[in-house]
Amino acid sequence: MDTTYINKALEWTSPAYDEDTRMRVKAMLEGDGKELEDAFYRNLEFGTGGLRGIMGVGTNRMNRYTVSMATQGFANYIQKAFPGDDIRVAVSYDSRNNSREFARITAEVFASNGFHVYLFDNIRPTPELSFAIRYYKCHAGVMITASHNPKEYNGYKAYWQDGAQITPPHDANIIAEVGKVTGPEMVRHSADAAGYIRIIGQETDNAYLDAILSLTLSPRSVERHKDIGIVYTPLHGTGVRLVPMALRRMGFENIHTVPEQDMSDGNFPTVASPNPEDPSALSMAVELAEKKGADIVIATDPDADRVGVAVRDGKGRMVLLSGNQTASVLTYYVLSRWKQEGRLTPDTYCVKTIVTTELMRAIADSFGVKMYDVLTGFKYIAEVVRENEGRKTFVCGGEESYGFNLGEFVRDKDAVVTSAIVAECAAWAADSDLTIYGLLEKLYAEYGLYREKMVSMTMKGVDGVRKIREMMQGYRNNPPEMLGDSRVVRIIDYNIPEKTGLPKSDVLQFFSEDGSVVTVRPSGTEPKIKFYFGTKGPDADRKMELLVREFAD
Repeated sequence: MDTTYINKALEWTSPAYDEDTRMRVKAMLEGDGKELEDAFYRNLEFGTGGLRGIMGVGTNRMNRYTVSMATQGFANYIQKAFPGDDIRVAVSYDSRNNSREFARITAEVFASNGFHVYLFDNIRPTPELSFAIRYYKCHAGVMITASHNPKEYNGYKAYWQDGAQITPPHDANIIAEVGKVTGPEMVRHSADAAGYIRIIGQETDNAYLDAILSLTLSPRSVERHKDIGIVYTPLHGTGVRLVPMALRRMGFENIHTVPEQDMSDGNFPTVASPNPEDPSALSMAVELAEKKGADIVIATDPDADRVGVAVRDGKGRMVLLSGNQTASVLTYYVLSRWKQEGRLTPDTYCVKTIVTTELMRAIADSFGVKMYDVLTGFKYIAEVVRENEGRKTFVCGGEESYGFNLGEFVRDKDAVVTSAIVAECAAWAADSDLTIYGLLEKLYAEYGLYREKMVSMTMKGVDGVRKIREMMQGYRNNPPEMLGDSRVVRIIDYNIPEKTGLPKSDVLQFFSEDGSVVTVRPSGTEPKIKFYFGTKGPDADRKMELLVREFAD
């Protein structure tokens, strides 16, 4: 074993660390070395979105020390970016184990630097943290969450003054400042910190819900179909209060929740993974929908920024929509209503990520609305909104990974808003004797059959990082000549920003003559490499089978 791992670990047995941490590290030092290596072989990387990792002791883990040092580095950059300002920050957290503690530590470090901190009194959705930053005119914010990751993980999402996750140039500058904080002794602590912390809650909730209600597009449809049956589950997370409240304030009356999953619990005891992209995560909600005869199932992830939806098909069976399908249906709905209200102008626009279905672009084109393409990550959608603020009007934006938003008061994906608009869309469709599934079939009939699929390969540890790097290099050096039975006609390497007009990113895209597309990228938050497949046409399913077999089997 490289002795640098041991040296790092030995530092964690010094009096600078609490007794429990020292004892745990000493036990690792006496073990077989594998746990020690994984915990100390690197520093947990403060990436472009913040921190995310397994909880535990060590430099490569989420713990009180990595959180406090990251916060000090972030605070140092905020002070440099806003010299002389009376700095304000907002802090929130989800239901994961240790989230409350990490949020308290974050708030105290910020307060010890003389910042005014708006700390939520309990768990809240990530989008409400984004809202709070703008509502309280903050300079930055932090959300303690690992989103939809397994229970062993936690994370630290860093936000800027526009309410969006950090983007260039701030991301690299913050990373540099965090890297300069090399030990807990460099973190500021003040006995006066509590005086700088303001606890927030109900006032912010009401303002956030009022903003959501301001986006209502079809109140008369809701009144006519207020009895649409809706089953909602927060998957043990932060949507437990606000999603049902938003639905009821909109006028929906037939709402059911899954009692076992209303319990906020970082162990996520009723699901293998608290990810609405995983069909099994919605199984209890679907079962309840069958008992109640409900029309729609809605599930949000632990920090309530992603939403999964199940609806009844033409035969009355519950089917799960993909993130691409949900985003496409909602884009069509919102643009239809904007057109009916005369709100579409040459300055209205939508945004999607490069791995999201091209059906969204086809829909926008049919309404004469510009569709921007951005890198994977909702922060890039928010970046377009910021750049166009005051000049053009953002309609909506979506990504294949179950993220969607509309309106400009939240600058991240928002499962609370999306849940409300899904229900409203169902009411609007019902006015034409359609369901959401029927609306989706209408889109395929009008725009063509689009199929999408994402396959990820998990590769953990040091070897996994190396293998993912080698795979990406292999695709660059020896790109495929065919996608299925269609010739590759275009390759985009997002590592070359001067050719894409977008920030540099380790992503490759391959396009074929028949309109198929394959995108390959390492995950920015998990030890995975991801393959995104897109096909179009009457034989889209056959093309998809060929692509998945070729790349991901």
